[in-house]
Amino acid sequence: MGFKMGIVGLPNVGKSTLFNALTKTAAAQAANFPFCTIEPNVGDVAVPDARLDTLADMAKSKQVIPARMTFVDIAGLVKGASKGEGLGNQFLANIREVDAIAHVLRCFEDGDVTHVEGRVDPIADAETIETELLLADLESIEKRLANIVRKVRGGDKEAVQQERLLKEAQAALEDGRPARTVEVSEEDAKAWKLLQLLTTKPILYVCNVEESAAATGNAHSAKVAQMAEAQGAAHVVISAQIEEEIAQLDAGEAAEFLAEMGLEEAGLDRLIRAGYALLDLETYFTVGPKEARAWTIRRGTLAPQAAGVIHGDFERGFIRAETIAYDDFISLGGEAAAKEAGKMRVEGKGYEVKDGDVLHFLFNA
Repeated sequence: MGFKMGIVGLPNVGKSTLFNALTKTAAAQAANFPFCTIEPNVGDVAVPDARLDTLADMAKSKQVIPARMTFVDIAGLVKGASKGEGLGNQFLANIREVDAIAHVLRCFEDGDVTHVEGRVDPIADAETIETELLLADLESIEKRLANIVRKVRGGDKEAVQQERLLKEAQAALEDGRPARTVEVSEEDAKAWKLLQLLTTKPILYVCNVEESAAATGNAHSAKVAQMAEAQGAAHVVISAQIEEEIAQLDAGEAAEFLAEMGLEEAGLDRLIRAGYALLDLETYFTVGPKEARAWTIRRGTLAPQAAGVIHGDFERGFIRAETIAYDDFISLGGEAAAKEAGKMRVEGKGYEVKDGDVLHFLFNA
């Protein structure tokens, strides 16, 4: 089960620098001019989770395989993108394919790095991007409504539902609100998702600050924090420049560098965890002498579907799941001791997998 987070923002806000740090490569060309990223760069990133290493050590696993999240570095949007300005709708299509948006905002002053609008104002930058996504959604809705008129008149149930949802989204957008503010019932959730509206994507604001503000933030990031809170959105403060430097160091050097900068952990770790929370994701583990592995699921996933993340046959032939809570596994010293202490539970098809569960699935092939 793959999850994609698109990195978006105006040109020269630090998107490609951040992407380079995330993927620990120089795959994205970071340059001081607009549109240095034309085709979206894609990189898989290991999700940091100290629990996995602890489990692997305890089980003496030969291989450790972390969960992964995909980041897509999408070229800089500009005012008028919804009408084809800059590199226009090509980028809007890239955004449509991701699960969530990491919106990088320039929160640093640097006369050597040009700003496409000639000023540093992260709130205005956020509004520019949001406006372009709103306009693109409105245009898409108008086209779709025109295309389903005949089916609606013919009483097609799916078309009638689609028209109703499109009009609800249209009303919100015309009121200046993104489609994610629309309350959708459980029975409409699937059809709503299929609309693939850009403004339904959850947003994480990434405040790219100067090195000296990496630990505390600055006046610009404080304003973004207020905006995010008002929207019910999340935000993280990060220095893309620092993160790119850390990415080139080994673990020991990185820890020393972070300590010198007054940082408890790399900003990227916080960014990835924030992305996990934004997408309502959680992790379960499979552990043995061969490998210890982390698996990503959405919160609320039932045991058969969680098993299906490993292999479709696991879900189709699901019999039961044997599960040990992470804390019990660690405190009791492993699987055998947890079993003896009665801490291994046998769960059926209705079991909702919990974050940190150590699972073993039984199934019919």
